[in-house]
Amino acid sequence: MSAYIIPILFIALFCYAKHKKVNTYDTFVKGAKKAVPLVIDIFPYIATIMVAVALLRVSGITTLLANTLSPVFNLLGIPTELVELVLLRPFTGSGSYALLNDVLLEYGADSYISRCACVILGCSETIFYVTTVYISQTKVKKLLYAIPVALICAVFGSCIACLLCKIM
Repeated sequence: MSAYIIPILFIALFCYAKHKKVNTYDTFVKGAKKAVPLVIDIFPYIATIMVAVALLRVSGITTLLANTLSPVFNLLGIPTELVELVLLRPFTGSGSYALLNDVLLEYGADSYISRCACVILGCSETIFYVTTVYISQTKVKKLLYAIPVALICAVFGSCIACLLCKIM
């Protein structure tokens, strides 16, 4: 059944567009034309985040920070092995998936640690990536409360993810 959901959605969308007399091809081309300047506008922001994350990982700062903060995260129910993942997830999606791959290879797919890591990645977002894209396209520059609240929610979500993996 799930293999048919995407094709059904596309057919429904095209039928709706036909009913509303929207030229889908021209609309798609207009959207694609707008995507090129968008990519050019947000590229410096994304490149900055990726370079910063790479530098943090290569320098060993993330490992040092994870080791330092692991007692706090252990009190919250997050295993020591996942602290670096929880710390990096708000910054980078691809780096998080690389850490997930390391966890899966080391602990196996059915372990508690691996299940927690998968749920943490599934229930969290790359906060700084989304914020950079948002900032680059809007005039809103004041994120005094948005980022701290998002980070607190990410940690809370990670705690709940580990708790659910433990009881299920």
